[in-house]
Amino acid sequence: MIELNAISVNFSQGKAGATAAVDNVSLRIQQGEIFGIVGTSGAGKSTLLRTINLLQRPTSGSVTVNGVTISDLSGSELRRARQGIGMIFQHFNLMQTRTVAENVAFSLKAAGKSAQEIAQRVPEMLSLVGLCDKADVYPSRLSGGQKQRVGIARAIANHPEVLLCDEPTSALDLETSAAILVLLKEINQRLGITIVLISHEMSVIKTVCDRMAVMTQGRVVEEGDVFDVFAAPQHPFTQQLVSHTLNLELPARLKEELQGTLLKILFIGDSAEQPVLSDVAVRYGVSVNILHGKIEYIGNRALGILVVLLTHPTDSEQLAAAIHYVQTRTARVEVLHG
Repeated sequence: MIELNAISVNFSQGKAGATAAVDNVSLRIQQGEIFGIVGTSGAGKSTLLRTINLLQRPTSGSVTVNGVTISDLSGSELRRARQGIGMIFQHFNLMQTRTVAENVAFSLKAAGKSAQEIAQRVPEMLSLVGLCDKADVYPSRLSGGQKQRVGIARAIANHPEVLLCDEPTSALDLETSAAILVLLKEINQRLGITIVLISHEMSVIKTVCDRMAVMTQGRVVEEGDVFDVFAAPQHPFTQQLVSHTLNLELPARLKEELQGTLLKILFIGDSAEQPVLSDVAVRYGVSVNILHGKIEYIGNRALGILVVLLTHPTDSEQLAAAIHYVQTRTARVEVLHG
């Protein structure tokens, strides 16, 4: 569906020469999926996203959308290709002097739609995003979440095959962000639109995306299914991002007082729903103290990470056997202490 081949984007720095905002990135995004690109500020993710509709022309490489190499297009051909690619922005980009309905209608007028088509399509879009009662309201009277809903309605009014989302929730509070992500998921499922979403928040990617890429310093350092990246991050930068998201650090005071063996246990799939720790306590007579952790579901698959302290009052061999038992019934066990 979307093919980015060896994309580089260089920006001139005057006498200092050029700097690479995007450095030789290649990605394949499948039709109908929600693909996330995550990275810290300055990673190059916004620049990369904007190459997909050529708001930013790549210095080198090619961009192909649905079989058309749009990086070769210009003028009227490029304008037609862009009609199949909607885009929503971090700060909404609404026209303040036009009503909600007029903001949505603007993209339809730009595409040359008739007055009859516009009159039919605008209410359909406002109904889809839950703003039927706001058609005649101006943006200044809308909440941030409502403004983003108008932006979404405007972006998909022309039946695009692709929707680009540039940090769509970063200007919103947590509750509103969650609602917008639910809406994007519904649009993806109901309309089959391929969504490319960038964010600096791993939690956003985890909530809504099917696959993801991790960017740092202009390069993609990891790519894969969202669940797999969270369950077993390979690159040190990805490991750092996942670690910050899970936040399983113990207080220094607690670490100093530990007596026993401290384990970090990764549960995947069925193992996250099984009583492994209860079983090990009964079988080997060990004390199991859960100090930290969580179990959550990513794309309906269970992922659990627990930090536990195992102790046995007298028998070190039983303790070792208990640790081995846990290792054989979970995805990964890391000994943190003891």
